[in-house]
Amino acid sequence: MTVTAEMHENGAPEKLLAPVLSAFWDEPQSWTLETYRRHEGYEGLRKALAMTPDDLIAYVKDSGLRGRGGAGFPTGMKWQFIPQGDGKPHYLVVNADESEPGTCKDIPLLFANPHSLIEGMIIACYAIRSEHAFIYLRGEVVPVLRRLHEAVREAYEAGYLGENILGSGLKLDITVHAGAGAYICGEETALLDSLEGRRGQPRLRPPFPAVEGLYACPTVVNNVESIASVPSILNRGKDWFKAMGTEKSPGFTLYSLSGHVCGPGQYEAPLGITLRQLLDMSGGMRPGHRLKFWTPGGSSTPMFTDEHLDVPLDYEGVGAAGSMLGTKALQCFDETTCVVRAVTRWTEFYAHESCGKCTPCREGTYWLVQLLRDIEAGKGVMSDLDKLNDIADNINGKSFCALGDGAASPIFSSLKYFRAEYEQHITGKGCPFDPKKSTLWADTEVNA
Repeated sequence: MTVTAEMHENGAPEKLLAPVLSAFWDEPQSWTLETYRRHEGYEGLRKALAMTPDDLIAYVKDSGLRGRGGAGFPTGMKWQFIPQGDGKPHYLVVNADESEPGTCKDIPLLFANPHSLIEGMIIACYAIRSEHAFIYLRGEVVPVLRRLHEAVREAYEAGYLGENILGSGLKLDITVHAGAGAYICGEETALLDSLEGRRGQPRLRPPFPAVEGLYACPTVVNNVESIASVPSILNRGKDWFKAMGTEKSPGFTLYSLSGHVCGPGQYEAPLGITLRQLLDMSGGMRPGHRLKFWTPGGSSTPMFTDEHLDVPLDYEGVGAAGSMLGTKALQCFDETTCVVRAVTRWTEFYAHESCGKCTPCREGTYWLVQLLRDIEAGKGVMSDLDKLNDIADNINGKSFCALGDGAASPIFSSLKYFRAEYEQHITGKGCPFDPKKSTLWADTEVNA
């Protein structure tokens, strides 16, 4: 497996990082157009405009760039789905409604380097023949909203947006829209409904957004990081991009490391790096503690344990190990954490955020919460564990969108790896953690 051309046999951890999007986040006023230009900003756009739209789509497709929003679908292929010569307006919608528990990559990216997204949007719109693009931003992050508005204003003033961009004849307007705080609007069709002014609920597919998306017109919906990665590919070349990562998951990406670690934060590295390597770079777990379980892509992906420290963090590696890379939200929990408590809190979140459109998710998440609360409080019985698994199975793959699958994932994986801990809550008539010590084990033998 090739992770990066800069990997050395001596294992120097800093050589594993590949700062591209985050290369100048720590500079004063990193979010300004002036700073972005100093770092070859908008050079990728100039090279893109020298190509035909079809050649540009083929170039991005050949680079192997995969969507960074969770599914990992090839970005260039998604652009290619847009029908041409249909006489309808085409739209690009950027999904910046980052609400997945544990995920915190798009918001810092927009806060520190918004012009990388804007440049990527202009390139994408040129490729799909669009004259109007939208950024759907999570509404709670007002400072990011202000920075985005300012970055768009700077781009208009510099001639990168509006009429006849850089003398190419391309016209583009960008609208920044703040959502109202619904997790379900991270699902692309629910996002489109919300953007049109309706209640955010998933649409029945087909038709897919590429055929009938925003305002019933062909639409590309891409994640922030996906679009922001495009300018560097055009500027430095697809071969440079493919030299990082793995064969089927090339390039760099942002890993969000959080939880009981010494150095939480954003780590930009080639796809295929392992959690062990990231922990080595971040100082490891907090002193005196060990890793118990972790999520490779946020709370909606099946959890891993310390046995999975060397799983390559790319789409194929994580999938083969039984989980999903998702948004690369690496939440790390040490041995002081009660698995039942953690899964209960996640499930409460999904039950609260369910839009209620379909029965399996609406009813299933409610009953999962009731069972989990009883088990956590010591009121459960052994048959509840099979009932948990059965309800999760009735949600998984049977709900209208992926929210139901995300709610079921922690149930399946926690029962797989930590069923004994669930049983201990039942036989011991309560949580084996001492609440006075904030989730520390009361019985040290359990930790052995």
